[in-house]
Amino acid sequence: MVKFLKQNKAVILLQGRYAGKKAVIIRSFDDGNRERPYGHCLVAGLKKYPSKVIRKDSAKKTAKKSRVKCFIKVVNYQHLMPTRYTLDVDLKEVATLEALSSKDKKVAALKEAKAKLEERFKTDVFVYMHSKEIVLS
Repeated sequence: MVKFLKQNKAVILLQGRYAGKKAVIIRSFDDGNRERPYGHCLVAGLKKYPSKVIRKDSAKKTAKKSRVKCFIKVVNYQHLMPTRYTLDVDLKEVATLEALSSKDKKVAALKEAKAKLEERFKTDVFVYMHSKEIVLS
């Protein structure tokens, strides 16, 4: 079987609290492991997308509208819909399975992921990840 759920692939979550939200695969586990004996992957996604910024907004308002909220989660393959897009933000060192083990590590990982994704948004190259619309073409 061809492995197409690779690192940095943009996906849409289909089930759970973040259903309909976009995420990026950080690491995939095709054969599963002892705790999860099914194919799954570690994803980081956008809980809250940045708002539209217009020219007449002040710098303070623009900064507020450019904020994002992130999540890091382990998801079953069956609860993902892959897209044709890939994201070139490297989150592999930021979000790991060890980061999910304790609350303090997870909060630190979320802050780092948020900073990287906001920085990526400001370069304005990868618009798909930061828009609410889901394009199914």
